[in-house]
Amino acid sequence: MDNRRFENQVAIISGGADGLGKAIALRLAAEGAKVALFDLNDQKLQATIHELEGLGGEALGVRVDIVSEHEVIAGYEAVIKKFGRVDVVINSAGIVGPTSTSILEYGVDDFDRIYRVNLRGAFLMAKYGLTHMEKCQYGRMLLIASIAGKEGNPFMAGYSATKAGVIGLVKGLGKEFANNGITINGLAPAVIKTAMNEDTDPEQLAYMASKIPMGRLGTVAEVAAMASFIVSPENSFSTGFIYDISGGRATY
Repeated sequence: MDNRRFENQVAIISGGADGLGKAIALRLAAEGAKVALFDLNDQKLQATIHELEGLGGEALGVRVDIVSEHEVIAGYEAVIKKFGRVDVVINSAGIVGPTSTSILEYGVDDFDRIYRVNLRGAFLMAKYGLTHMEKCQYGRMLLIASIAGKEGNPFMAGYSATKAGVIGLVKGLGKEFANNGITINGLAPAVIKTAMNEDTDPEQLAYMASKIPMGRLGTVAEVAAMASFIVSPENSFSTGFIYDISGGRATY
């Protein structure tokens, strides 16, 4: 394997300050990418940028709320200004929302919030990433979905529904740009050990973990390894596809 697969490429990762996004950023930077991170947490964002630069990589951190069209546009413009191009976009930003909550008690405001981050945010990241990729007739885009979007997790209506929406977005966009040198794929993890799950109800987390035949949570390093292949130049004949990283849970 070429361990410099991303030499001279620019990768943008939303939610890149921590968790899955950070792990993917470190992996791509180790393989030669110039990395731009979008995140809301300034403190963690700057710490991760400092870590990347300490490893010898070129990195840029931009405070972006992906629910805001204006901020997403401005974030992409900042990347173009510094690096001149966009080759890879990975949308890793997301929230879980209420857990162990019946739809009968699920707040409409809660649903609107999770929709804005998980689905509207994915739409905006995709729309403006593709705007730049189309100019170069090359790009690799990865939208992080979830096994919940494939199978549905009970008592997590907002998360399951919005991640299913991300899957539909991937499938439609993959076909739309199939002849443009651009691939758009998704990744559907089961439960991964990240800070994002710290607020998940323990019973809900135990239920989700119990569905994994391997009997354990996934790791961010495992997700980063798969993500780096999906967005690599060598993955050139796969688009509109939802990759599985679920420890055997996925049924299709």
